[in-house]
Amino acid sequence: MSLAILADIGGTNTRVALAEGARVLEGSIRRYPNADYRARGEDIAAILSEYLGESGARVGGACVAAAGPVRAGIARMTNLDWVIGPEKLAAATGAQRVAILNDLQAQGHALGHIAADRLRPLIAGPREDGAPMLVIGLGTGVNAAPVHGRGAARVVPPSESGHMNMPVRSEEDLRLMRFIESLLAGQGEPPHCGVEEVLSGRGLGNLFAFAAAEAGLPGSKTAAEVIAALEAGETVADHAAALYTRILAQSLADLALTHLPWGGIWLIGGMARAMAPHLARLRLAEQFREPRRVDLLTHAFAVSVVEDDYAALTGCAAWLEALRRG
Repeated sequence: MSLAILADIGGTNTRVALAEGARVLEGSIRRYPNADYRARGEDIAAILSEYLGESGARVGGACVAAAGPVRAGIARMTNLDWVIGPEKLAAATGAQRVAILNDLQAQGHALGHIAADRLRPLIAGPREDGAPMLVIGLGTGVNAAPVHGRGAARVVPPSESGHMNMPVRSEEDLRLMRFIESLLAGQGEPPHCGVEEVLSGRGLGNLFAFAAAEAGLPGSKTAAEVIAALEAGETVADHAAALYTRILAQSLADLALTHLPWGGIWLIGGMARAMAPHLARLRLAEQFREPRRVDLLTHAFAVSVVEDDYAALTGCAAWLEALRRG
């Protein structure tokens, strides 16, 4: 079985690894700072060439997961001026079989290939083998996509779900929405309170600023600082985390009813992993399982966090192997 080269291209770093079939080879993962290559006018092609030169590997396949939209097989990075096409991958790697995925799509292709000890259950519920699933990214940005089928027949449609409206269910939610709109307007951004403005990393910082303002206190913190304050038991941070949990529960519920993911809901990304230890205390499950006219949320749909930081690489490997097998 020939080797494949994989890359997970983020806004700051690119992680590269080798795979044999659908398995990422242990010890093969390397991290490359994108800024170093941009400064030299280089891009992913130089990173892949350098990796292969260092490892001496010869590969028959290449697949990259890009943090940006992929249309007609071409990726355009959201936070980099890199444009990635199949010809570039083939030329840089010598691979005959190449593929380019959006990073969320890669995470969707990883489902079913992640070790059980890297999955943290959040909300118990039934899962049907082979049924539709839902993958939701909570990190620097927010996005969600349904996952249908298996192997080469698996489809993970592109999406921009992070820019859907934030759920507004209470007077406090309305004040929060207005606060975020004002904050964005002051930064010269479109004053639209999408879920990314409250559930991403910067979103948790926005929630902390709102919670501080509600308490009549000045204050701003990064997501990492809010998490640290939450773990130290600070009241404002706890209020921000409670807001995060409530909005997350409502957003998950709406997406579940939209896509009917009988195979489960899977949360990925740094914010999902950072908030996971706190979500039970903050009543994520109870708020998700709110009764509605359609009686599904009270019992259907299991929710878990993927705690494998290299899942996108696994998804790339699984997709290439599925293509090889046809």
